[in-house]
Amino acid sequence: MYYLASALLIVIGTLGTNCPLLASTDGRASLISVAKCCEQSELLVDDTCTPLTETNETEWKPEFVEEKVNGISRKRPVQPGYQLKIGRPKCQSNEHQWNVYHYRSGEDRLAILTTGVLRHYTTDLTKGSQEYNGVFKFDDADSMDEDDLDTISIHYDYPFGHYCADKAILSRDRLVATYAMICVPDVVVKWSDTNYLMKHAIDPTFHAISIASYLVVAVVYFVLPQLRDLVGNMITSMTLCLIAGQSASTVRIFTEFGNHVSFMIADTVMYVSLLAAFFWLNALGYYVWNTFRSRNVFLRVTDGRKYCYYSTYVWGSTICIAGTAIFAHFALETNKPVVGGMIYPPQETIGWLGISVLFTSIAFTIMIDLCFALTTANRIKRMSTYGRIHHKMKYSFRMFVFLFTIMSIGWLSLLLSQLNYKALEYCHVVINLLQAILILYVCVFGQRRVTFLLGKTCNCCNSGENIEGLDWGEEMTAINAGY
Repeated sequence: MYYLASALLIVIGTLGTNCPLLASTDGRASLISVAKCCEQSELLVDDTCTPLTETNETEWKPEFVEEKVNGISRKRPVQPGYQLKIGRPKCQSNEHQWNVYHYRSGEDRLAILTTGVLRHYTTDLTKGSQEYNGVFKFDDADSMDEDDLDTISIHYDYPFGHYCADKAILSRDRLVATYAMICVPDVVVKWSDTNYLMKHAIDPTFHAISIASYLVVAVVYFVLPQLRDLVGNMITSMTLCLIAGQSASTVRIFTEFGNHVSFMIADTVMYVSLLAAFFWLNALGYYVWNTFRSRNVFLRVTDGRKYCYYSTYVWGSTICIAGTAIFAHFALETNKPVVGGMIYPPQETIGWLGISVLFTSIAFTIMIDLCFALTTANRIKRMSTYGRIHHKMKYSFRMFVFLFTIMSIGWLSLLLSQLNYKALEYCHVVINLLQAILILYVCVFGQRRVTFLLGKTCNCCNSGENIEGLDWGEEMTAINAGY
């Protein structure tokens, strides 16, 4: 009996001693595993793991979201037991790594469920979001509750092993974001998607045709010596600005190459080039208006010196207004749009305030050009006789009116395409091409003098018609054609 009682006491003591260990083991097994990309004392700074001592940020801690029965998640002050597992996910052969950034005004949201699953919210473009030049932002996203978030977005879940999360600092854009690297399955692009087809096939093709059209105009007016007068130099400069704008706009289409380009620079070049083109059009309108207004057109100022004067006006005005727009963006813009957030770190781009400065300036030049067109037309109606220079400038005025009309419609189309309507964006894609083709026709193929000079120089485009009776007269033919 004594030995039985002693054995019982020993067994009870052993169990009492091992109970905490068993409880600890069970508690350890019930911890949620959360994958962290960098070490616990590190965070991401420009895609590089950096110790916290080298930054001014705090340690990253996961914020959990509780999922309700109906599948809608709500953010609650819940903090289950978890353990951090350091390391990036190893994707399978049919998957690829995808970077997601959760930041203010971005289209992505990240949340970790109480089961350890990473939930990635992405924007449902038909609800609750506004798109500007491919940049999506939620309305008051920071104040939006999770029920609203589920309503306006779709989500994807990634279990442990298919993701890692961490805090990220983007020093170039001065952003602090929640970063996640996830493994997503490879998806074959469906060319039947209208939006993808328009933005990644039709729009770049139309941009290439537009650039080629503007380049033809610039080469013709630069190469042919008879067209290299003041008006020709203005047309060449204007089309070169349009080429620069179209090139920057083409770069802006492919947002998936954000690691290699700066969308801030691309947008700035696009809008500033457009502004410069309208200033060249304004200079052309002033020159034609001033020629018909002046009684003595034989001023002792060469075309080269006049071109220097007009260049000073155009580029001086463009630089001043562009500087004002850039200053307004960096100093006064409160809601700066951001491009990206998935394949590459998000990039800041020019906002509505900077665009408003540039577009308002273009609107003023359009109104001034309209005044030039109306007053010059009235002046021509009142003229009873034309001199040789006035006769030549009459066709320059007609070309100016056509260019003014075409470019104004193109600018209005660009302005409307900034709104969140796919139809307006698709219309601008077509109008952008039509603008280039019409400018090519107005400046080259719509002028018999230019086609005659092309035929004489290249032995083409020569219909064999008698040059007598052409619009510019026999005398102008002899002078401009050089025989």
